[in-house]
Amino acid sequence: MPSAQQKIILETDRLIVRELGETDAPFILRLLNDPAFIKNIVDKEVRTLDQACGYINSGPVTSYRENGFGLYAVILKEGKASIGMCGLVKRDGLDDPDIGYALLPEYCSKGYAAEAADAILKYGHDQLKLEKIVGIVNPDNVGSARVLEKIGLTFEKMIKVSKDLPETKYYVSRKISH
Repeated sequence: MPSAQQKIILETDRLIVRELGETDAPFILRLLNDPAFIKNIVDKEVRTLDQACGYINSGPVTSYRENGFGLYAVILKEGKASIGMCGLVKRDGLDDPDIGYALLPEYCSKGYAAEAADAILKYGHDQLKLEKIVGIVNPDNVGSARVLEKIGLTFEKMIKVSKDLPETKYYVSRKISH
C-alpha cells in the first residue's frame, strides 16, 4: 500500500499509477540499473539505496512539487508488484513536457508500457490541460518508438536535447479540441 504522501494518480484496467516515495528505493535501484534502461535511456549512476532515495527526492518528488507532475510508479493491480515507472518530465532542452516510461524486463512486451503511457497522455491533456506533450526516443529503441506511435504521438524530427547527447527521435501529441 502506498503511504499517505504517495498519491494515486490514475488507474487503468491492469495498473495503478502513483507517486514515488522513498519506500520505492529498492525497486528504483533495480530499474535504474537494468541494462536496457542504461542502454536506451541513460546510466543515472545510482548504485545504492541511499542514491535511489536521492534520485526519487531530487527527481520525481521535486517535479511533483515544482511542475505538478513527474515520473510515477507503475504497479500491477493483481499482486501489487512494482513493474516500472511512467509519467511526464520537464527536461532542460525541451519546451514541452516529455512522456517517459521504463519497465523491468520481465514486464516488457505485455502491453503495460502502452497502457500506462496512454493513460498518462490522456491525464496530461485532460487533467493537467497540457496542449502539447512530446516524446523522445533513442533511434535504436524500436520498442519504445512503437509505444509512442501506438498511443498517438507522431514522429516529427530528429533533435539534440543537449550538445553532449546523440540525436534522438522527437515525437509530438497535441491536444485535440472538441
